[in-house]
Amino acid sequence: MAEKQNIRLQLDAHSISLTIDRDQEPFYREGAKLLNQRYQYFRKVMPQATTEQLWMYVALQLAVNWRSDAHEKDLRPVENQLAALNELVKQRLAQQQPDIVEPAEQE
Repeated sequence: MAEKQNIRLQLDAHSISLTIDRDQEPFYREGAKLLNQRYQYFRKVMPQATTEQLWMYVALQLAVNWRSDAHEKDLRPVENQLAALNELVKQRLAQQQPDIVEPAEQE
């Protein structure tokens, strides 16, 4: 079981306390830093916006970035390898030969 730790993060004027897995601390700190950077950017370009509006823009931008990054990753090579392995498993099971060899080793 992962060791827990308490941390305090500052998001603009808001301080939050969390109990997290110790090995996750760098990710929380980097995440808070990114949120603060985006908040400051939007505050600079939209000085009339309310705090709530600024945080909504931060959330929206990060959500869009996350989704676009996910779409950019090409999973076809992994899917092709899985399909080849599944076919090999089906063939071996049909022949009742459990000695499965990965496709890369067959070539």
